[in-house]
Amino acid sequence: MELKTKSTVIIGGNATGEILYFDAPISFWGGVSTETSRVVQAGHPQNGKVTANKILVIPNLIGSSSSSAIILELIYSGLAPKAMILGNHDAIIPIGAIAAKQMGWGNVPISTLKNPDFTTGDWVTIHANGEIRHNRS
Repeated sequence: MELKTKSTVIIGGNATGEILYFDAPISFWGGVSTETSRVVQAGHPQNGKVTANKILVIPNLIGSSSSSAIILELIYSGLAPKAMILGNHDAIIPIGAIAAKQMGWGNVPISTLKNPDFTTGDWVTIHANGEIRHNRS
């Protein structure tokens, strides 16, 4: 069954893919490897999971101004997520994605959605206008 919802667009774009849902807050700085795109934060429920080519759903981020540099490096190296759905507005993560887009390295759509109701393994399509079409796994 397909569900539709509307998110708030931070960086527009279209993406379709499998969800990787973060069950706990994460900082990309020290939490995600730029060499493998794996979650490396010790004790994190998603430790060992690959973020590349996934649509990341992150209800809560742990702030680090360096997280934008990690996103930039992931995009540059071809290990970026397809898109990100954040539970709250964030000023840091999008900076790396905006810089990569300006440099012509690619686009990672980012939107916000309060209380995102997704599960790892679900498939979604994100549209540039913020519409998210969601198929439960």
